[in-house]
Amino acid sequence: MLQELCESSAMPEITNGVCVEMSDEKIETGGLQRTIDWKQGLAIALGVPVLILPSIGYFASYVWAFAIIVWALSVFQGFMQNFAYGELATMFPKASGLPGYAQSVFGAKDGNKRYDRSKLLGGFSAWSYWFAWNPVLAIFSILIGSYLKGLVPAFAGVPDLVLYLASGAIVFLFLILVNYRGLSGGATLGYILAVLSLAPLIIISLAPFVTGHFELSNITGAWLPTDWSWDLDHILILLGLMAMAQWSACAWETAAIYGPEYKQPKSDVPKALFICGAICLLTFILVQAACTGTLGIEGILAEPFSPMLPLAQMTLGPIGGSLTILMLIAAMVLIIQTAFLGASRAMYSMAEEGNLPKFFGKMNAHGTPVNAMIVIALFNMGFIFLGTPAAILAASAIGYVCANGISLFAYVKAKFDSRFSGLERPFKAPGGWQYVAAFFGFFNLPLCLVGVIYLNSLEVGWTSTIVGFVVLALYIPLWLYSQNENPIKVEKETSVLGETVT
Repeated sequence: MLQELCESSAMPEITNGVCVEMSDEKIETGGLQRTIDWKQGLAIALGVPVLILPSIGYFASYVWAFAIIVWALSVFQGFMQNFAYGELATMFPKASGLPGYAQSVFGAKDGNKRYDRSKLLGGFSAWSYWFAWNPVLAIFSILIGSYLKGLVPAFAGVPDLVLYLASGAIVFLFLILVNYRGLSGGATLGYILAVLSLAPLIIISLAPFVTGHFELSNITGAWLPTDWSWDLDHILILLGLMAMAQWSACAWETAAIYGPEYKQPKSDVPKALFICGAICLLTFILVQAACTGTLGIEGILAEPFSPMLPLAQMTLGPIGGSLTILMLIAAMVLIIQTAFLGASRAMYSMAEEGNLPKFFGKMNAHGTPVNAMIVIALFNMGFIFLGTPAAILAASAIGYVCANGISLFAYVKAKFDSRFSGLERPFKAPGGWQYVAAFFGFFNLPLCLVGVIYLNSLEVGWTSTIVGFVVLALYIPLWLYSQNENPIKVEKETSVLGETVT
């Protein structure tokens, strides 16, 4: 805990039991490198709006045009949660986003105690967050293969699984090479892909308003299914949709996960977070509204996995279809990169905190956790064999709900725990925000968790739920191994920021 408090302050090194300023040389050698600003972090996180694409038809099938309201509420939820995460980011400037915050707050109080339950909880939150982002690679690699098969006639005879595996292997290898020399290379790719994906996404969504194809009656006349009632079953469905929605619409907190790599984390993190949130608010509402108002519910359900394709063909002409597919592929590579970087930093953070084996925390000379990236790529190659993106997404949403719930409770604890009262907070959420965080913490756990389990049972049976909990449970043996791998720290009382800690 002394090390964590020192790292959180302006004196991140311990010498003779006292926090001292770390030299520039030590900052530059070892550990994640501070090489990016808020614009580069934003560029990487801009893959998040693309997460709406596989869910446009899914949401419309359950709640029709009310899906627009669900997306708006989910982005609003993201703002409420990210006020808390923004403050945590400035309290713990070396922590890697949600995984780092929970581990810092719930870290072991007693360095002489090997199997600390509080540390286990913080590590489990980080593992849940890792599981939430990790399967994005497999989901969108499968979708890339599907779109390529429709775009290139030569691929028509290639078996689906072979094409999925090939597209996944090429994308993963490409991203490992791009990011091998540090995060700045990934941010540069993010700039390029953001233009290639987000700009066409917005253009295609705005086009029906200009061409006159958009009809407001398609929305006002179909707010909810005719058999919808506000009974327990439908409320559980809505909670499940909110859990699935936040997997997409709240995921812009990933801009905070690069906290240890921002040049000025105290100002860069809040800027990247809330600018990305504003972009998400625009795109999630606009895209769902454009599809619903132009195609109608029946039109969306006729193309549940790719409703943007007929939208582009209707408003932009025959060439619009091919351009949309190319845009979607660029967008999917961008979101794969966002997930790839986020998941690898989560594993690095857990290894650094002693919650995963040290293997996952090893980095190359450029400060890139290559071991974690390779393991994640291999893990997703295995996921691709399932060949069912919906089941993978449903399972990973369980992890995201757990990660958000625990992280919000970590914020509440950090506000009330005297051990953290002396930490600098350059960015502060509005007064009393711990109660708002507690509300959304309970909204995630247990309400959204119960909802997504119920929705999974209706949509894909119990398989995805079982897979989700099995993957989460795998953390226990990994954590136990890491506790045996790390030596017990010697207990020593030292004053840090006016507090006596161990």
